[in-house]
Amino acid sequence: MSRSIQALAYARPSALTTEGGAGLLGLETSGGLTPAGREAHPQFFAGFLSAPQAAARGLLAVADVAAARYYQRTLRSSLDPVVTAGGDRLRFESFSGCCGVYARLDVLPEGLDGADTGHGTTNVDVNNPLREALSRLGGDDPLHLRVGPDELAVTTLEGPLVEKKVPLPDRWLRGFAEAQVITAAFDLRAELPAAEAVRFLRSLPRNPTATGGGRAALWVVPAGRTLRPTTRPVPGAVCLPGPERLAALQRVLRHATALRVYGPAGHGGATTAAAWEVAMPGMRLTLTLSPEPGRGFSGEGAVLEALATDEAAADADLVSVLLSWEPRIDIADLADQSGLTPQRVRAALTRLGTAGRVGYDAADAAYFHRELPYDAHRVEARNPRLTAARALLADGAVHLHTPTATATAGTGTATVRSGERHYQVREAAGGVLSCTCQWWADYRGRRGPCKHALAVRMARRDRTTTPSHTTTTRTTTATTATTATTAAAAGDMR
Repeated sequence: MSRSIQALAYARPSALTTEGGAGLLGLETSGGLTPAGREAHPQFFAGFLSAPQAAARGLLAVADVAAARYYQRTLRSSLDPVVTAGGDRLRFESFSGCCGVYARLDVLPEGLDGADTGHGTTNVDVNNPLREALSRLGGDDPLHLRVGPDELAVTTLEGPLVEKKVPLPDRWLRGFAEAQVITAAFDLRAELPAAEAVRFLRSLPRNPTATGGGRAALWVVPAGRTLRPTTRPVPGAVCLPGPERLAALQRVLRHATALRVYGPAGHGGATTAAAWEVAMPGMRLTLTLSPEPGRGFSGEGAVLEALATDEAAADADLVSVLLSWEPRIDIADLADQSGLTPQRVRAALTRLGTAGRVGYDAADAAYFHRELPYDAHRVEARNPRLTAARALLADGAVHLHTPTATATAGTGTATVRSGERHYQVREAAGGVLSCTCQWWADYRGRRGPCKHALAVRMARRDRTTTPSHTTTTRTTTATTATTATTAAAAGDMR
């Protein structure tokens, strides 16, 4: 697994203190983007929380996920959460070290008491002493939240006092991007009132061995005001793979007002990702689970089609200029401003999601603008299936067949040479590419296209945009050839 070192520099440790009977929660920031550009220690918020204990426990839950591995638990993981200020709300996000759980705490306008909220994205320091202090927080005493250095610290800051260097796996970055794209296809599947939500969540097993070591999938079916577990994916069922991965929700159950479950409309019997949201006064905590405990979001392949098209890349460049840290992105408004169709705007937002520049909120059924404080370009550059597809294209391994007179409009076939084997790629009337390789046989498109289908998609795009293009496609740019060199060894199963 490729890793880099993420250097985080904080002015001082985040801390929870008391002054005049009120709690003071200071969250320190490190290197983020704002409307004014990049800042070393941006300031996003200073004001009171309307539900302080719920907010403290929600932040702890996000930190729990950032420090957890739900698969291969013996390995360590410790990543500071990301916070995005959207002008009227704060979003705290994290990803588990195993890439299988995405957590987000949305503190909504009604949860922020009478203070202005800035715009931008940064990491926040959540250290062990702060976690212990937040765990002890009780009662309804006022809690003042500060995200970013206070005015005194800003005027006297001479350099970072606290530095952290954490390993940042490439697949962690890819997982963050994949989760946004996957949740954009979710619908609300079930909603439970507070009492039933608490009862159901407390009934779930917390030990992986209780669910067959995480290998056996669990499903739940809406039944009146609750959810009924089932071992079969019956119609209307929602997948719950590895229910012990919802453990972080236990932090906030005493404050829950509802439980909402989001998932894809159809699954065909296969395990799927799903999002579990606990609503609280003025905020909501959401955990999104990958389709299997041992299957991280990084390998789902939902972003590959968006990364493989030049049109979406150009549209994304245009749409990105129009983003202004909106907490809810209006696609119709972006279409008017950009002159693009709503369909092309959605494709552009998918592309931006692959770079971490937008997230998706299933509760709002809308994208939101944020800029992950990491090198987002690595998500595309280090995606093995994408780089392998470019290697095939560079090697002239794609042969596009001329459609016959009796072929259905929009269909076609191609042959892709990969090593000593040749694979047949066929396009159905709906535009879906199937392949004779083992990857397609195993997943049938559930984990995105195989490298052969991606290479064919690129070849057809090039034939459309290049008049002198021949049926055998060869890309000769130095960049493509260099990027693809190490990808061919990824194997036909990538």
